Amino acid sequence: MNHKAIVVGGGLAGCEAAQIIASYGIDVDLYEQKPVQFSPAHKSEGLAELVCSNSLKAARLASASGLLKEEMRLLGSMLVPAAEQTAVAAGGALAVDRTLFSQLVTRMIEENPRIHLIREEVTGLSFDCPAVIATGPLTSDRMAEAIRAKTGEDSLSFFDAAAPIVLADSIDRNIVFAASRYGRGEDDYLNCPMNREEYEAFYDALVHAEGAPRHDVDNGLKVYEGCMPIEIMAKRGDDTIRFGPLKPVGLRDPRTGHRPWAVVQLRKENEQGTMYNLVGFQTNLKWGEQKRVFSMIPGLENAEFVRYGVMHRNTFLNSPKLLGRDFRLINGGELWFAGQMTGVEGYMESAMSGLVAGHALARRMLGLTPFDFPHDTMIGALCDHVCDKSVPDFQPMGSNMGILPPLPERIRDKKERYLQVAKRAIAAFAAELKRNGYTGYFASSPVLREEVTNDRNADQAD
Repeated sequence: MNHKAIVVGGGLAGCEAAQIIASYGIDVDLYEQKPVQFSPAHKSEGLAELVCSNSLKAARLASASGLLKEEMRLLGSMLVPAAEQTAVAAGGALAVDRTLFSQLVTRMIEENPRIHLIREEVTGLSFDCPAVIATGPLTSDRMAEAIRAKTGEDSLSFFDAAAPIVLADSIDRNIVFAASRYGRGEDDYLNCPMNREEYEAFYDALVHAEGAPRHDVDNGLKVYEGCMPIEIMAKRGDDTIRFGPLKPVGLRDPRTGHRPWAVVQLRKENEQGTMYNLVGFQTNLKWGEQKRVFSMIPGLENAEFVRYGVMHRNTFLNSPKLLGRDFRLINGGELWFAGQMTGVEGYMESAMSGLVAGHALARRMLGLTPFDFPHDTMIGALCDHVCDKSVPDFQPMGSNMGILPPLPERIRDKKERYLQVAKRAIAAFAAELKRNGYTGYFASSPVLREEVTNDRNADQAD
């Protein structure tokens, strides 16, 4: 029997969905509208283009993001190992050279014999086979209209922003110092220290700077917290950003030996370290204003900006009313959604939803038992969030330890508590996959390799 599926959208979620469906022996038509049509934020023709940041967040297991990555690895993720292959130094975070990452993912998709990459825009939802819609938060107007017509619900909108990027050799290294907070990592961040006077002058300029016009903003503008423009965050209070992206904790200025009043951190944008992005500085200021205000940051007085920040529309579904726990459209036939438009927030979370939807579609096509991800796993908890009908005002959610049930015993040390929560999740996740005969990726899991080694050592000791 010739099985076939369709995936619309070549972002993180779409690529994960396409490759995992293909791994079941199902042929996939993967539609990507670039370069026929670009969204306001996308510039490259490559698949899996990262727009807002190049950081995929924490890598350590005892963190929400690290746990999510490990569960994705067990689920057969293509993007987790691709990110590790194209990583740049970022302390305890997994950050990538976004160009190399996109190139690698594009090549992997193009070389997969079961995936047919089609470069054209899809504007409707009439398919002759099961499909995953992963058109992202920047879904084109025509596709958005088709989704509204299909679901009978108005899509909700919010606005997302990207941070500026500066050339490394235009940064004043006499002022800026390299360090990671509390000495974690190999001094992977550059830090622009501010004393109180410099901070107050910068803050005043920031909150009074002129923003760029937002052409399609309605009176009910929603700005998502995960990519809150720095100027909007600053207007919440004098010290809001000083306790947020400009927090100086864990850092000492080598010129003074003291902790600065505030610190702007810069993170490598590419593997060569020739460009840096301003961490947490997503913005919608006019470009001239960005140059004027951000040049007030110590060490960036003569910085050359290779990209200014931009703000663009994001759209997400009222998922609790529309989607099941496997991201399938309720009463919508053989149609799944994936990516940030489902109400998961973050690069890896979006990719995760593509994995979940892809597995669900493939297993349904082949008559296999569907996965039922445990509630005490990160993927299971995020699936719960997407279909939680008890939430009165549904908003996007990223991975965090707060959405997992507590341990039965109380552990005071937070690091140890999170580690035990993560180990519990991995054990539950692995058991669910084994129950359904899906164990091909266990060998790639360093956590499970450690568990097997420990078990063998214990047996030998006995």
